[in-house]
Amino acid sequence: MDELRALTATMAQEGLRRLLVISGDERWTLAQAEHLRTMLVGDWLSVSPQAMPEPHCPPGALMTLLGREFHHAVFDARWGFDVAAFAALSGTLRAGSWLVLLTPPLSRWAELPDEDAVRWSDTPDPIPTPNFIQHFCHHIKHHPDTLIWQQGQPLQVPDTVPRPRWHPACGQPAAEQARILAQLAEMPAGIAVLTAERGRGKSALAGMLIRRTAGKTLVTAPAKAATDVLASFAGEGYRFMAPDALLASDETADWLIVDEAAAIPGPLLQQLTARFPRVLLTTTVQGYEGTGRGFLLKFCARFPQLRAFTLAQPQRWAQGCPLEHIVNAALLFTDATFHVPPQGDIYFTPVEQQAWRTHPALPGALYQLLSGAHYRTSPLDLRRMMDAPGQHFIAARSDTVPAGALWLVEEGGLSPALSQAVWAGFRRPRGNLVAQSLAAHGGSPFAATLKALRISRIAVHPQAQRQGTGQRLVEQAWLAAQGCDYLSVSFGYTPELWRFWQRCGFTLVRIGTHREASSGCYTAMALRPLTASGQTLAAHEHQRLLRDLRWLTPWLDETFPLTASDDAMLNDDDWQELASFAFAHRPLMAAVGSLHRLLLQVELPLPALRGRLARQSESQLCAASGLSGRKALLRQMRQEAARAMAALDAPRTESLREQVSEMQFF
Repeated sequence: MDELRALTATMAQEGLRRLLVISGDERWTLAQAEHLRTMLVGDWLSVSPQAMPEPHCPPGALMTLLGREFHHAVFDARWGFDVAAFAALSGTLRAGSWLVLLTPPLSRWAELPDEDAVRWSDTPDPIPTPNFIQHFCHHIKHHPDTLIWQQGQPLQVPDTVPRPRWHPACGQPAAEQARILAQLAEMPAGIAVLTAERGRGKSALAGMLIRRTAGKTLVTAPAKAATDVLASFAGEGYRFMAPDALLASDETADWLIVDEAAAIPGPLLQQLTARFPRVLLTTTVQGYEGTGRGFLLKFCARFPQLRAFTLAQPQRWAQGCPLEHIVNAALLFTDATFHVPPQGDIYFTPVEQQAWRTHPALPGALYQLLSGAHYRTSPLDLRRMMDAPGQHFIAARSDTVPAGALWLVEEGGLSPALSQAVWAGFRRPRGNLVAQSLAAHGGSPFAATLKALRISRIAVHPQAQRQGTGQRLVEQAWLAAQGCDYLSVSFGYTPELWRFWQRCGFTLVRIGTHREASSGCYTAMALRPLTASGQTLAAHEHQRLLRDLRWLTPWLDETFPLTASDDAMLNDDDWQELASFAFAHRPLMAAVGSLHRLLLQVELPLPALRGRLARQSESQLCAASGLSGRKALLRQMRQEAARAMAALDAPRTESLREQVSEMQFF
């Protein structure tokens, strides 16, 4: 322990932080952590799903602490390993800190169920995660500056090579910060983005900008608590407003600063940037906050005059910090794949999860490529890629780095009874994104019984685009899907993306009625059938989309390249769909076409249903009908639909009610 104290003092002098892994049974690991708390002075934030000494934070709430700093912390991974929270915690620790990780015995860890896996594996129960745990253990065991203390063994504190004395930031801008501040001070109207890894002083720079700006500046961010560092540098000029409150106000300012901008939904961010003459967006380029290189590729690419800045030199700790190095390596936060161009002929090969154990460089490069192309990537995607059931990958390989990557997920194969229960809205089991959506929002109660592969993600290296690599990857996915009923894709609709999927042979079968928070686009789903059953499903759902389009269009502020059908007659599918709305839990918008066709056949008043389908607001309808809220309004609309059905055909309505009601007892 004297050696550990001495090393801790040296870490503070050299500006370093380290990882200490305590591995053993639950009581022993916790006892050692408690001993460290009493031995070393510090904040000792505990992050655990279980009750721990204060200050304590459950892993799911840790994101609210981003932007704050702590001295020493304990992360509890004894039952499950939330690696996104682990990485985020590492970014909050200042120089001289230990991050103490509590784990089961390392020799057994890979065999044990991980409770965190339920969040990302689409499994109902925890599963072992051997690929990730072995990958993580390999990195910590081979990193010379990581300490591992295993039960039954003494703690070995290694000799360290002396490093130069570290001088912490003094409150004045460092050279990198000063250059950027000078350019921002002279910036005309427009948008600037500042990206960096955590700890490089982004928030400090934003605060310095506020202090140096003569005009009015407003700050917004996903959480006010995350702007503590920014506020400390801004002084009296700091003024915060939440993003939605800011948009609802008539506030004006010379500058708007958006801290951790990539964590704000794209449509909201788009509106914010349009409101103010000068905007500074700051964001972390590493993946644990759902950001990454994709933020620059996706959101920022829409601003041709954007000014981009980056900070490379750490401010809160020294260059070469061991904790930062091990977290980056273990969670693949580097994006080296983007810095090397693909060279030579391109060939395609499947990559399965066992490659993480045999040839880890290839799946690692694929992950970097896939994550860099999607700015909502987080370490949960890495966990899913490594260990979730039913995941498959295809690489477009070159002589240097992958030119492209495609991620496939197995879907469908639900029992007929479960598929019907999903269709009626009684059940929503985990996973099966497209398969369940086709059942829950489409017209076939048995849609989820068919087997499919869904293209979850596809990415092409920026220096290999416009060469047909993407289409060739999809063709490889088509070959991999042989034996399934269809290949599917769900994507944020843009005309350009749809043209790509159309060229790949897909048929559009569903359009969502709400824009995605991340992309600002409507969700679109498309199928490419492989079997007769798949062809029947694709044709049926496409025709249903065309029949409903005239009534969907008023709810959408986007034009789609489809020709609406003028068929306004009720058919057997409509009666089934109406029953699932009236007597089960099918959403209103999933039955909007059938409900409109129903109302054309009856003359009953039906004020709630007619009003809502005419797009009257829910609050107006509740006030007019004396209803208590949205749930009461929905009940009223279901009852009105049942009355309209009975007015047309009472025996058929009653028979359908009995059939649908039976589905809830699956």
